[in-house]
Amino acid sequence: MEQNLIPANINIADRIYRVQMSPEDEQTVRQSVKIINEKIVEFKTKIPGKDMQDYISMVLVWFVTESSKKNVSLADENHLLGKLRQIEALIDGELK
Repeated sequence: MEQNLIPANINIADRIYRVQMSPEDEQTVRQSVKIINEKIVEFKTKIPGKDMQDYISMVLVWFVTESSKKNVSLADENHLLGKLRQIEALIDGELK
């Protein structure tokens, strides 16, 4: 594990997750969390009656679709997918 990781609390779908990240990733992570929460609200407004896991899944599909539309390098895409898997694992852990 990297020694220079910083702890942070992030709020996704009204749940707090304690994560560690490199200082240079903090702004990107916080911006991503903001976008995720905004998209959850958008999907909840457009498609009422689903549970939170449905909305989170919709956001993940949206996020990956948007990423694939852009010409993102394979390294950047792998990095992004790794971050999404970390967030998904945190969410899955909290849902269990």
